[in-house]
Amino acid sequence: MRIPRSYGRGLAVLGLLLPVAAGLTAGTPAAGQRTSDLVWDRLADCESDGDWQADTGNGYYGGLQIWPPTWREAGGLRYADRPDHAGRRQQITVAEEILRRQGWRAWGGCAREIGLLE
Repeated sequence: MRIPRSYGRGLAVLGLLLPVAAGLTAGTPAAGQRTSDLVWDRLADCESDGDWQADTGNGYYGGLQIWPPTWREAGGLRYADRPDHAGRRQQITVAEEILRRQGWRAWGGCAREIGLLE
């Protein structure tokens, strides 16, 4: 049986997308398991248009729009006084701790929008 060429291209595209989809999971990652940078970047795109130094005046800061008390509780002060004063990698490190403590609900609307919550 011969497989149409377009079908083969579709499988190739699917093969490229599956690793991306695997990085987006509705559950909280297991202890010690890091979330893909792709997921954090997609979340930041939704939360702050991908601006890791965002200070929009809404009381939340940085690419992932973290509330300062949450930043402090999750150990963010070892990097900076506020998320927008920390680098992208530092914000993600603190976000991993927030995720461990609160799950994706910490970013409710955007987590739902990109498929991390139902």
